[in-house]
Amino acid sequence: MQFGIIFLAGHRGLAGGAVLRALNRRGCPNVLTRTREELDLEDSAAVRHFLQKTKPEAVIIAAAKVGGIQANNRYPVEFLLQNVLIQNNLISGSYEAGVKKVLFLGSSCIYPKFAPQPIPEESLLTGPLEPTNEAYAIAKITGIKLCQAYAREYGANFISVMPTNLYGPGDNFNLESSHVLPALLRKAHEAKLNGASELVVWGTGAPRREFLHCDDLAEALLFLLNHYDQPEIINVGWEKDVSIRELSEIICEITSFSGKLRFDQTKPDGTPQKMLSTAKLRKLGWEPKIGLREGIRQTYQWFLENRQVASR
Repeated sequence: MQFGIIFLAGHRGLAGGAVLRALNRRGCPNVLTRTREELDLEDSAAVRHFLQKTKPEAVIIAAAKVGGIQANNRYPVEFLLQNVLIQNNLISGSYEAGVKKVLFLGSSCIYPKFAPQPIPEESLLTGPLEPTNEAYAIAKITGIKLCQAYAREYGANFISVMPTNLYGPGDNFNLESSHVLPALLRKAHEAKLNGASELVVWGTGAPRREFLHCDDLAEALLFLLNHYDQPEIINVGWEKDVSIRELSEIICEITSFSGKLRFDQTKPDGTPQKMLSTAKLRKLGWEPKIGLREGIRQTYQWFLENRQVASR
């Protein structure tokens, strides 16, 4: 690792936790982390004071208010305001503190609802967004544009990375706010325990989604921190996808749930397909390693071992 002190914002989240594990595996001695109680990232003065005092050479922004389709649709004000505050404080505060490099973690939901598949980075702002997560997407686009503005106006080495749908150990299994994969894992597990005859899945089952293990993302982020210095966004994904029906079937197999699947078509499907083009990243020499079935088995095992924490 070419940087000395690194501040990892959001180390308790799915992506941030995986990055912290990856940094620890590399024996990086100077990784700064702060809990929400120790540092409120929505407090501009507190963030600036922290960055000025600690003087990190690199900042990884994995902190965000995140949630699945239900939470995004229900709380657009919170998803927009809180994420913009966090991003603005960390990005502008990093520049003022003389941070050498910032890595801003975005989201695949920044792309138009009907973008070409797989989605190239050039698709940004070429069409309407998916309405159910528009507020979160706009917040992330704001973060991207702020990083690019600092690069253009001040020559700052601020990069923006767009991951596909993430899953893995440390995921959120709360059914009110979780994403589709952990939600289905928990629902299938509980259906098995309860002897249920069916598992209800939102939507038609037809939408296709790409999934990336959080440990693969962490490796990609550290690779890009050392090998990518362009303000243009870069995708991280598998460039392979499955339908929600196929995902549900895999999860039922792994959790040993033998009941039937019932698709609730009164619930929204979201974007018909979302798979990222990873041509830019592969050209740099990085590819993911953890396959979907292997990754889901790991995630299910983590859930079983951490069920009380995971289900909050």
